[in-house]
Parts: sequence; C-alpha cells; structure tokens
Amino acid sequence: LTALMKLKEDVPPILLQVFRSVVWVYSVITFIPWYLLSGTGAKQAHAKCIKARSVTGDPAGPYRAVNSQKKLVPQIHEGVDTLDKVLEYAVTHFPRRDCLGTRELLSEEDEVQPNGKVFKKVILGEYNWLSYEEVFELAQRFGSGLAALGQKPLCNIAIFCETRAEWLIAAQACFRYNFPVVTLYSTLGGPAIAHGLNETEVTHIITSKDLLQSRLKIVLDVPRLQHIIIVDNKPTSWPGLPRGIMVHSMASVQELGAKPENMPRRHPLPSDIAVIMYTSGSTGIPKGVMISHRNIIAGVTGMAERIPDLSERDTYIGYLPLAHVLELSAELVCVSHGCRIGYSSPQTLADQSTKIKKGSKGDTSVLKPTVMAAVPEIMDRIYKNVMTKVDEMSRVQRTLFVLAYNYKIEQISRGYGTPLCDKLRMLLGGNTRVLLSGGAPLSAATQRFMNICFCCPVGQGYGLTETCGAGTISDYYDYSTGRVGAPLICSEIMLKDWEEGGYYSTDKPNPRGEILIGGPNVTMGYYKNEAKNREDFFVDKNGQRWFCTGDIGEFQRDGCLKIIDRKKDLVKLQAGEYVSLGKVESALKNCPLIDNICAYANSDESYVIGFVVPNQKQLLALAKQKEVRGSWEELCNHPDMEKEVLRIITEAAIPAKLERFEIPKKIRLSAEPWTPETGLVTDAFKLKRKELKTHYQEDIERMYGGK
Repeated sequence: LTALMKLKEDVPPILLQVFRSVVWVYSVITFIPWYLLSGTGAKQAHAKCIKARSVTGDPAGPYRAVNSQKKLVPQIHEGVDTLDKVLEYAVTHFPRRDCLGTRELLSEEDEVQPNGKVFKKVILGEYNWLSYEEVFELAQRFGSGLAALGQKPLCNIAIFCETRAEWLIAAQACFRYNFPVVTLYSTLGGPAIAHGLNETEVTHIITSKDLLQSRLKIVLDVPRLQHIIIVDNKPTSWPGLPRGIMVHSMASVQELGAKPENMPRRHPLPSDIAVIMYTSGSTGIPKGVMISHRNIIAGVTGMAERIPDLSERDTYIGYLPLAHVLELSAELVCVSHGCRIGYSSPQTLADQSTKIKKGSKGDTSVLKPTVMAAVPEIMDRIYKNVMTKVDEMSRVQRTLFVLAYNYKIEQISRGYGTPLCDKLRMLLGGNTRVLLSGGAPLSAATQRFMNICFCCPVGQGYGLTETCGAGTISDYYDYSTGRVGAPLICSEIMLKDWEEGGYYSTDKPNPRGEILIGGPNVTMGYYKNEAKNREDFFVDKNGQRWFCTGDIGEFQRDGCLKIIDRKKDLVKLQAGEYVSLGKVESALKNCPLIDNICAYANSDESYVIGFVVPNQKQLLALAKQKEVRGSWEELCNHPDMEKEVLRIITEAAIPAKLERFEIPKKIRLSAEPWTPETGLVTDAFKLKRKELKTHYQEDIERMYGGK
C-alpha cells in the first residue's frame, strides 16, 4: 500500500542515489537525539498496543475500549449531565478566556472573471472575541427573551442558520430554557425544510437575513409560524411576509430578556430532548433524530477522550454546518474544555478560497487553529489542488517535492515522524496538531497526504447522527490508514452476522458483520416515526439502547474497526457476483481525472456502469491531447472523451485491486458538478443514489442497451 501511495520519481538513477545517500547520512546523524527528544519510542508502543477487546471473549463482541471494559463513560465532568451545565462549567473555570470569535468585514466587492461571471470577494480583518462570561450572559438573555415572546419549555424551536457565533449562542439559550432545538441544513430543498418545520410544529424560528431572503417562500408553507428572529443586526421590515408573523432582531430579543420581571427558567433533565436533528438523508424525506441532553454529553465525552491534551490553549476553527452532528459535537467538546472557537466558512477558509480577495488572508492564516474537523470531500479537494500545482512546478521543484514526499511516506509507514515539514502546512495556519475526519470514508492516499503535508495525525472517526456522531475515532498516535479506530469510551460495538453478504463473526482472520452501536450516546429514535424506530433501534435485556447501522465492519487484532461494506450499497449482478458500489467509488475517487463518481448496477445486468463528474482541468488537457474540440458540455457528451476516461478509469482500477466485474464497463460524463443545491448529494457530500438514478435514468437505459 505504501508503494502505491508514493509519487512517481522521474529522476536519473545517479541523482536518486545521491539524494538517498544524503538523506541516509542526515537520518543517522539526527536519529538518536530526535528519537530521544520526541518521545517516538513511547508513541510507537502506544500505537501498537491493543485498543479494544470483546468484553465476553465472543468474536461478535460487544467490543469496548480497553479503558472502559468494566463500564462505559457517560460524562466528562462529574455532575455535568445536561448541556446548560456544560456552559456553566466553562464559565466557572474559564470566565475571561476567549470563547467565540468572528472576523470583521472590512470591505466587499464584485470581481469580474475572464468568462464574464461576477464573484463576490471580501477583505476581512482580525477576529473579534466574546469571552465565556459574555457568551453566557448573551445566551441567558436570549433564552429569557424567547420565553417572553411566548416560547414554552419542551416545545420545539428551529435554528435555520449558517455556522456562526450566534448559532451556538442561540442553541445554548435554548438548552438553558429547555426549548428542544430543531436543526435543518441551510441547503436542504424548500419542501424538505417545510416538512421539518411542520412536523415539529415550531412557532419560533431563528435564522439569518440572507437565508430568510433566499428561502422566504418556505414561510408561506409553515402555517403555525408566529415569530422569526434574525441573528444579524439588520432592518426588520420584510415586505411579502404573511400577516401575523412578527420579525425580531436577536439584539431586541436579548433586550427583552434583560428585564427583571421575566419568569425563572425551567431546568432541563438529562432525559429531555435537546436537539431534533434532521439528517439530509441519502434516501427519501429527511428524518428528525431525537437527541437527549444525556446522549450529546455521552458522545462529547467519547470524542474528547481521543484528543490528547485538549485544553484552553487550543483553538478550533468552525466552518462545517452546525446542523450536522460532527460540527455541533466538536464545538461542544471545545466549550467543555475552555478552547476558543473562531468561525469561518468553506469560501473563506484559506488564502486561496473563492471569496478571499487575492493578496488578503484567509481565516486559517489569521486564526492559526490547533484543532480542526474536516469532511473527506474538503480534504480530497486540497489533495487534488496541491497535486495539480505540483504538476505545474518546474522539473527541479517537482523532483524535490516528490523525493521529500516519498521519504516522509516511508518514515511514517514505519511509525516515525520526520523533522521535515513543508510550507504546505501554512495552508491551515501552521499550528494544526490534530485533524478530525468524519461524515464519509477517507481514502488512504488522502489521509497519508494530510499526514505528510500538514505534519499532524488525522483522527478518522465513524459515527452517525443516530449515535450523536460517536462510535469510533482512531488513536492520535496511530498512523495506519483505512481504519476508523477503536470504540469510544461512551459506546460499545457488536458485529451481527449478515448471511446474504457472506459476513460472519466467525470469519478468519478477523470477525466481520453488520455494525451495531450501543451506549448512552445512542439517540431516542426518529421523531414521529415508530415503524422506522422498531426497524433500526432496539433495547437489550440490560436496558441499553442499540442502533443497527447497516454498515459492515471488521474488527482487527488490536481492536480497531475497519468499514468494509454497506448493506444498502450491495448489488447482486446477473451472474451472482456481489458488487459493493461504495467500494468501487472509493477505489476510483483518487484518480486525478475524477472529481466525483457514482457507480450503478442493476441485478438484471451483468456489469457495472458509472456517472462521473470529471476534473475540468484534467479533462481539458486530455481533450487537447486527443485533439477533441468543443465547449465543456460538448466535451462531456463526446463519445471519444467517454471512451478515453473509461480507459483511464480501468487502468486506475487495477492497482486499486478491484475485481474484473467491479470495474465500470460504461460511463456517462456529467458537465454539472454535484452539490447539495442540485439535490444529488447530501450536505456531507454523500451520494443520494435514488435521486442520481432518477436524474440519469435515460443514460442508464442507454448504457444497458435499452435505447
């Protein structure tokens, strides 16, 4: 695997030998002092130790982390069993420390691109910070103000807003006053948002000016709505709103909450619902997952334990959707440890981000975060962009980069770090010490790239909204790829035999089966959906809740879990071979020509087909090479280009160890990228197979010979 992840060394053998000799001499001279000072021996021993084992000795489990064999751990701090107490704990211990930071907007301008398109560019200043004390005071006043506006305890309230400081302040206000928070992705389609708001019967919604303007029509489909609270300090007259709906600014609600005659708050219980989180759902209408205070506290406890030495000295950058369980949990982990959270967005994250004006600084350069969460989609994008830039370097620069990269790959695969760290690390501010990855599987090549270029471990995690995002996270010192680590201290995992797929806990060399997650982090179920609850959740004889994930896992000898398949992605071909569509996609996604791919197979047919979003730069270069001319759309529809891309995909499938029947035989190139706005992928960029099938139905019929 290490050999496959290495970059091609286009160097004369004599020069290569000289470089290796110099590196060998350098390594010999520096190895002993570096080894002793860096504590590498202890880290290697830690990485190799057993991390989890079956409590009963049965290969099916349940498996628990070695430090929670006797009892799962439900809380970080003694007595902190609800989310209002998390903020109270932080205020008591870190009152004047920075809590939430937002960059000042200095100027905004329209920039006309060579193709005539207009992009908005911003110049941002320094971060302005609110202390823990100030955040507590603002949350207290806002909660009291909402109560004064008629919001009742145990009645749902919606937050429909971008990731920003006001989101977390509003959520903390609701946690304090026992208002269950309904969260919805800002990119969900109108009907899905209206469905969530109507199903939960909300009367109050917290949103932003931009979202209200762009999604104003949704309000017409939510008859119970009475109050809209805008988090921006903007004018509150909104022509076109239905009669009877009042619009307030967040500041005015906080002023209302500061009045002395307001009613005392009703404290939440650990068993009360804290959040109803609507999952974007890769199939059908989004489902609302009911998450109690106890559930989130347990999930946060498990996550925090896997980030060593987390303290008030750490800085976290928040830019993923707070309506996603990964981001909400990560930020609550930070609050419980007194870290500071600086807010960002995917469009302003780095100096090269789309909204940052050339020559000015992106958020990571200013904030210099030490801890960061990322979804594989973003890391894949960084990987491909850097590799494209490497191809554009002069031969000398490219040779040096490739030799240094391959040297570091060798060292890391042996369990050693290296003193060599590239300037690439500055892309994320230069201080990042741990990257958390979740939301989807991360390819081995991308994980290794992030390890090498950003000089920090990538903690790959596995969890679902239904388990508060908690399940497993790989160990800080474990640099192996393709695994998701051992169970967290808050949860345990069992493997259930799946006969149809041929996975059994008795399999050799390692037990395999469907992953079932149990523990205090397993949520209360789906809102108003008893049939689905009976299908996906169960309670064991000890009263513990379990969730059936539908994912297939394999426990390795050190107690770490590897995700190897998905029940819903498995298709049986005409000749009886089983194809895992997810496996095919993961194997081919690292091909530089592919930005995204969806594999499809029909049980009545004998082969797999694929829909491919090609990388624009790579496809244009290929078209030039093959002398095919035309617009972008014409190139994507050109049969010669389809044929060439298919040839390259087929070549890439061989080192990726795909079986002959797993390799797509026909493909369709898509000129349009798949974004959450198109409805073809979720907010976490997971494929929506049902929607993709509908979208490409004509192409499916053509590729299978129907037309």
